[in-house]
Amino acid sequence: MVDAPAFAELREQPFDLLLALERFGMQAAEHSIGQEEHEWIGMAFRLGEQVFVSSRDEVREILVYPDAVSRIPGAKSWLSGLANVRGQLLPVIDLQAFLGGAVTRPGRETRLIVVNHRDVPAGLVVDEVLGFRRFPGDDRNKDAPDTALRCERYLRGAFRQDTDSWPVFDLAALVESPQFLKAGQLST
Repeated sequence: MVDAPAFAELREQPFDLLLALERFGMQAAEHSIGQEEHEWIGMAFRLGEQVFVSSRDEVREILVYPDAVSRIPGAKSWLSGLANVRGQLLPVIDLQAFLGGAVTRPGRETRLIVVNHRDVPAGLVVDEVLGFRRFPGDDRNKDAPDTALRCERYLRGAFRQDTDSWPVFDLAALVESPQFLKAGQLST
């Protein structure tokens, strides 16, 4: 841990105080960067009874389920529609339905995970967001557990925490998949 210098001694020398604060901040940042290399942080969410975790880098933001979602005629059934989020249209995708599960009925805990992807805007409907989870970075099991949903192709191993298994859901692989990109094609 980085020790704080005696800032009180520099109270009468503002420029020297600012320099000391800058040095202290840089040391603290270097220390925390070294710590993060050994830790994997993800956003945990629930689909039905199944829990998953996705890298925090793949999540732009979490939103409450929008009041208004405009249905798109002829789109796949799992494409709930479009929502206006701060003046931007965001496709709303029922992730559980996309994966072959039941349609998600919006409720008090229902959230949209906005995927952090440069080219594919998407708000994924999930039953609940459980917050950040931290795992030792080298503690990921390469084999993902079986799930009730058809999502094996999007899973990248799992973390174990106590008796819980946290499958790692790759959101980038999801939004880049050919099936996902065909959301607007007419349903047959």
